[in-house]
Amino acid sequence: MSEIRYVQSGDVRLAVREWGDATRPTVLLVHGYPDSSQVWDATAALLAHDFHVVAYDVRGAGRSTVPTAVADYDLDLLVADTAAVADAVSPDRPVHLVGHDWGSIQSWETVCTERMRGRLASYTSISGPGLDHAGHWIRRRLKSASTTHKRELAAQALHSWYIGMFHLPSVPAAWKLGLDRLWPTLLAQIEGVRAEANPTQRQDGVAGINLYRANVRERVLRPRERRTDLPVQLIVPRRDHFVMPELLDDLSQWAPRLWRVDVDAGHWLPVSHPQLVAERVAAFVRFVETGTETPALQRARVRGARRAHSGKLVVVTGAGSGIGRETVLAYAEAGADTVCVDLDRTAAERTAELAGLLDTHSIAYAVDVGDAKAMEKLAAEIERTLGAPDVIVNNAGIGMSGPVLETTTADWERILRVNLWGVIHGSRLFAKQMVAAGKRGHIVNVSSGLAFFPTRITPAYNTTKAAVQMLSECLRAELAGQGIGVSAVYPGVVNTNIVSTAAMLGGSDGEAAKKRARAERLYQLRNLKPEAVARAIVDAVEKNRAEVRVGAEVHAIRWLSRLAPGIGRRLARLDA
Repeated sequence: MSEIRYVQSGDVRLAVREWGDATRPTVLLVHGYPDSSQVWDATAALLAHDFHVVAYDVRGAGRSTVPTAVADYDLDLLVADTAAVADAVSPDRPVHLVGHDWGSIQSWETVCTERMRGRLASYTSISGPGLDHAGHWIRRRLKSASTTHKRELAAQALHSWYIGMFHLPSVPAAWKLGLDRLWPTLLAQIEGVRAEANPTQRQDGVAGINLYRANVRERVLRPRERRTDLPVQLIVPRRDHFVMPELLDDLSQWAPRLWRVDVDAGHWLPVSHPQLVAERVAAFVRFVETGTETPALQRARVRGARRAHSGKLVVVTGAGSGIGRETVLAYAEAGADTVCVDLDRTAAERTAELAGLLDTHSIAYAVDVGDAKAMEKLAAEIERTLGAPDVIVNNAGIGMSGPVLETTTADWERILRVNLWGVIHGSRLFAKQMVAAGKRGHIVNVSSGLAFFPTRITPAYNTTKAAVQMLSECLRAELAGQGIGVSAVYPGVVNTNIVSTAAMLGGSDGEAAKKRARAERLYQLRNLKPEAVARAIVDAVEKNRAEVRVGAEVHAIRWLSRLAPGIGRRLARLDA
């Protein structure tokens, strides 16, 4: 339970609530519009196990004084309020500031003002940039010739429709005519969250509009240079109906000590995901207090300009060479951190080293993907140290050539273990983590064009790849309701080392060598680069494609299997 006291800030009396042991580091929570400090209840209760937690009703909200003049909601006065609360609850020690929505906006002003220097230890921002920062973001995109920048600007304008509406004189009447009673229902329908009724909701809705009227126009149209050297953590909901993630992309120039984590959630994160917020805030506060940075925070640290997949974690099996290595590098180039899994430790470590040169974190593990216990151990280690991945690419595979009658039980077990069971283990284990973490992740299973085409030459290989196709389709159907995408990628004749390492069954060593040499010549002549497959994998994830074919030969085989399967069966008889 919280205890309440009142703190005077000029002519305003602020209602302040406290949880936990006051001798511990203080976490100061600032709510947004049209909320009161009640929005923090669940988060505060979780944080109170380890910290002194404070939340207050900003002026005009909850049990605090409600000024009537628009000018009384100026950002300078809001900063003075935060300073008064901080001085009252933690006079001898800097506080860790956390803001949501408008609380985040006014807290940006707080951390960027000289008045608060030495009184703040860190800042965690949720769903709200500084108004000056937003103004600079808009200016840059207005001047930019980039089509992407123009689209971002237009999209954010649509997301910010309510700000213009707040300047209309009739808006407060909506709260007086019953919007306060409808508000919990609207939150449930729009955001999917169930919030307790707020006894001061009508007052909060009416008075809080003045926050926007007093500040937005001046700061956005005439933005100032607002910087901070504090450690700043951004928690960015990807499904925010009001603040696009792209609006926060330029903040590293204003806050060079920046950490960012994008989460699969909507705008009212303190209500919908209090456990997530508490965990992220607690880890950041402990880091600032002790200097111990968790692997998850290391991944969240913003290094240079933000890239397309910055902050994401991608696990790739078979990462030691070929398609796997190029996929790791493609994601690293796009800013993602990567886990390189391969049976060959040296090869995996080399891939991780190359990914590190692209200014990302990468770690290597030597694991047999067909070993269930080893994969379970790997998945548990990744979840414990790095968290659930955003993408798992099940790429590890081996080749095998030879007729069914010459393929022994041991041969079948070997290829099934890697090509099918490896995909099953990777998909099952990491999908469970994504679901548990509430992530809209993605699974990529690398199959082959031969999944569509029977042949007497490579029946065991074709069988495993066809099984991967069906597994992927079933998984896509199963996980769609969880927001997790599944893509199957079908490469053609890709110039990798798969032929040189493939088993050649049913003949002498000399015959096997000749077969391998012929196959290698074919692959070299076709010369489809693994980089092309890696690009297709990244594109499949970005666009949630169910099926991706790479290479003209795969497109031809796929259409042949659909339109003239009889011809495919006749071609399968050829020893070629």
